[in-house]
Amino acid sequence: MGSLLEELARRQAEARRRIEELGRQLAEVQARLEAEEEGLSRLLIASEVVEDILGGQGRLAADPVLGSEDAGSADAGQDGQDGKTEAVRRGVVTVPAWREDLGPSVLPRAYRDVLEVLADAGRAMRAGKISAALGRGESAAAVEGLRGKLRRLVERGWLAQDEPGLFALTEPVARQIAR
Repeated sequence: MGSLLEELARRQAEARRRIEELGRQLAEVQARLEAEEEGLSRLLIASEVVEDILGGQGRLAADPVLGSEDAGSADAGQDGQDGKTEAVRRGVVTVPAWREDLGPSVLPRAYRDVLEVLADAGRAMRAGKISAALGRGESAAAVEGLRGKLRRLVERGWLAQDEPGLFALTEPVARQIAR
């Protein structure tokens, strides 16, 4: 019977090793995806700057600030002249910098979910706890994938990170969500 238990232990160890390897691979792919998204974001910003320099001549095909799958929602963007909502669909997901005139609805669903979890909590949370609240679990791969999104939201003014590893809504975003 000892050999049967040893075989089970060996198989368990092998399964754990495969899971760890897959988690590492997933984290690498997530990091590559985030780098590509960041590169795309920079290109979109460059396009916006070029359009500003040209003074609106040769209007670009789409607004680089909008890129969520829900760009057609009421808070997607304002054209600034008559208050009509301007919806632009893009095949890429971007996270615009927070502005008072942008609501959370301009964000992709995964990012809105993060804001919702933090709003419900009413306090700063660690990435692992946010991941668990989102139903993604607390595995290293799930947390690292989420951490990139959290950093992006911090960089773009939606979240604050007062202490390393603790993420919270910024005051203006919290007020906006509470409305």
